[in-house]
Amino acid sequence: MFSWAIFVLQVQLMDITEVLLATQSHDGQIRNVAEGNIKQFEEQSLPQFLQALSAELSNDNKPPVSRRLAGILLKNSLDANDLVRKEKCTQRWISVDPAIKSQVKGSLLMTLGSPVSDAHRSSSQVIAKIASIEIPLQGWPELIVSLLGNMTKPDASPSLKQATLDAIGYVCEEISPKDLEQDQVNAVLTAVVQGMNHVENSSGVRLAAVKALYNALDFAETNFQNESERNYIMKVVCETAISKEADIRKAAFECLVSIASTYYDLLEPYMQTLFELTANAARADEEQVALQAIEFWSTICDEEVAIQEDAEESGDVSPECHFHFIEKALPLLVPMLLETLLKQEEDQDEDDGIWNISMAGGTCLGLVATTVKDAIVPLVMPFIEGNITKPDWHSREAATFAFGSILEGPSVEKLAPLVHAGFDFLLNATKDQNNHVRETTAWALSRAFEFLHSPTSGVSVVTNANLPHVIEIMLTSIKDSPNVAEKICGALYFLAHGYENAGSMSSVLSLYFGQLVSALLATADRSDSNNSRLCASAYETLNEIVRCSSIADTLNMIVLLLQEILKRLNQTFEFQITSSEDKEKQSDLQALLCGVVQVILQKFSNCDDKSVIIQFADQIMVLFLRVFSCDCSNVHEEAMLAIGALAYATGPEFVKYMPEFHKYLEMGLQNFGAYQVCCVSVGVVADICRALDDKVLPYCDAIMSALLKDLSSPELHRSVKPPILSCIGDIALTIGEHFEKYVPYTVPMLQGAAELCSRMDLPDDDSTEYKNELRRSIFEAYSGILQGVKNSKSELMVPYASHIFQFAELVLRETSRDEGLTKAGVALVGDLADALGPSIKLLLKNSNFHSELLGRCSQSDDEQLRETASWVQGVISRVLVS
Repeated sequence: MFSWAIFVLQVQLMDITEVLLATQSHDGQIRNVAEGNIKQFEEQSLPQFLQALSAELSNDNKPPVSRRLAGILLKNSLDANDLVRKEKCTQRWISVDPAIKSQVKGSLLMTLGSPVSDAHRSSSQVIAKIASIEIPLQGWPELIVSLLGNMTKPDASPSLKQATLDAIGYVCEEISPKDLEQDQVNAVLTAVVQGMNHVENSSGVRLAAVKALYNALDFAETNFQNESERNYIMKVVCETAISKEADIRKAAFECLVSIASTYYDLLEPYMQTLFELTANAARADEEQVALQAIEFWSTICDEEVAIQEDAEESGDVSPECHFHFIEKALPLLVPMLLETLLKQEEDQDEDDGIWNISMAGGTCLGLVATTVKDAIVPLVMPFIEGNITKPDWHSREAATFAFGSILEGPSVEKLAPLVHAGFDFLLNATKDQNNHVRETTAWALSRAFEFLHSPTSGVSVVTNANLPHVIEIMLTSIKDSPNVAEKICGALYFLAHGYENAGSMSSVLSLYFGQLVSALLATADRSDSNNSRLCASAYETLNEIVRCSSIADTLNMIVLLLQEILKRLNQTFEFQITSSEDKEKQSDLQALLCGVVQVILQKFSNCDDKSVIIQFADQIMVLFLRVFSCDCSNVHEEAMLAIGALAYATGPEFVKYMPEFHKYLEMGLQNFGAYQVCCVSVGVVADICRALDDKVLPYCDAIMSALLKDLSSPELHRSVKPPILSCIGDIALTIGEHFEKYVPYTVPMLQGAAELCSRMDLPDDDSTEYKNELRRSIFEAYSGILQGVKNSKSELMVPYASHIFQFAELVLRETSRDEGLTKAGVALVGDLADALGPSIKLLLKNSNFHSELLGRCSQSDDEQLRETASWVQGVISRVLVS
């Protein structure tokens, strides 16, 4: 207590400016001391820390650097990407004395008027972070009034207006539309739209206003439903889209993209104007503006495809909300997009992350094809035919890009004749003198193989007759420049994928298996590429070729491949690591090699003869254990997946690896930071249970302890929790009566999860999907436990029967449940009756829910659900007459 008091006194005497500047010192010792002081100040005296920083930020006499740092520290003390830390920041702010909070907020609002841009921009961001905490709790009611007051001050400077609009935009980005009253929304929109008006002299203010509108559009639903208000907003946005400043035009088109997504059903009166605006921008404006103009039409495509998919699912042949904007604009839209394809950049093949008008146009053309299907083909084919043989490489590349872009959407019947007619030309174009054309040709081939190569359906551009020529072209072109080789890997991937589940037809590829494997291994080893994607593409394609091969034809070659991959994995431990980049390359390669081993093990699992797996199992496990000793989550994830495949393939023999492996498994189960590793580890537990049966018992205490800790941890990503619940069911099913000691800990967890489901908000489809997944996993956990204890310990679950039955009834009466949830719920009702029998006779007798449910399920189109319902009906009938 005494030392803390001394520290606070030191803080009061401390010059915060000097400490902030010291954190940027070139002297490491000075920098470390300053950072330590800042951290200690925040941890031991947060209110004074916030006061000091807000005062620093608001003082125009302080250095810009210290003010900027003060803003960053303020923002970081109020928010975090990590959800647990974010909640901690929220609670800390809430607990600060109201008088101090008021002082901090006053300083921030005052800083909006600072002429120093870094200061007022930081203040805008911090205001939004505080608003994100307080406004949902009905706090800081005067904020919106204060911000709007800045906009109406007669003497308001442009910098104050700009900072205020920034703050409004950031606040709208942080909070939900339900957090503001409609009169507040109206006032905000009025201020923002006025700021966009061309009578506003400051371009900075107008840009800030457009960006604020972009963030406020979700709040404007009521306003958009009002025709006069909607007309005014659209008029101002469209006028802003032809401003003389390019960055303002770009921001206006971003607003139109958002409006297309959010208010698609209200756009019809404006589409003629919007087409003219977007077409002019795509043809003649600066690239940053043109890209957003094209994105508008891509967004319209996305909306219409989603409407079509929903209509197909519901059986609605002509949904009222589908306005067919793409179909109506097609005769003008397609020529405009085809023009953009000719605007390639000379060096676009040298930059992996490049995004230009040509690429945006081709992507949009592909979406248009998906939207209107066959109707696009006659509009694009003349462009292809007119440009594919021209001397200028831009024309040939654009024609090839157009061809590849329309292969998804139109029917096979429409495309097949065209693709068959042009297939040889496309294969020969892999030898074009221009690298851009060769790359796009390789991509177009991969699209042709993806959508028009299906031997089992009888429709395929690849036949037994032309396959040798296709393979010859692929093996030659994979030696081309790295960017072409990567696309060829993609083409080979889909070529192999076409033979998946093709039975004896896949044997036609067996003849080339060795050549393809050798070519892909050589491609993965290429030293002329700085593109790590080429190596990854080569190994991913290798995996697909193994996966789709005929095991009877290729077994010996796959054994040789496994030996080569294990040799390569062993060599990775000898790499000289002198930098973080070296470490990353090693980890990425180890992850890819582990992935190949996993695919090979899965392939071998389909063989009746397990001797090959047993022969290599020890060597594989030794290498995987070495991988686990490396500190890299993406490698651990791939190695875990491969070990799951090894456990499945070796069955009971896997028990000999558990004494050494179990500690890594437990580490994986407790890896909250890399939650994907944790999730895969949970899956491996299920694999091991199936492989070892009751031999897993010695390891169950540690595994169950880790799983229950995972369930109770707020730090673990929520997506891992449903698989954990299902895994607990697998463990119970595997160890049977031995699960008794875990019941008092497990069932309360399941009851808590069920209670959580009943209180869960469903703001979007992802939340609904998660809720269904969580409930399904609860059903699966209960089913596993009931089946496990059925034969000798069923009385353990009798006290919980009523709760389980009520939970199942509550869920299965809902209409929003998905098919998987229904199946799991019906199975649970059967398992409950089967395991507990006469003990729940009264429970079943007093309910008519199960008879209603099973009656509906018996009429289902799903054969598996009908069979399950029939079994459950039989079990319940036996219980009721017992």
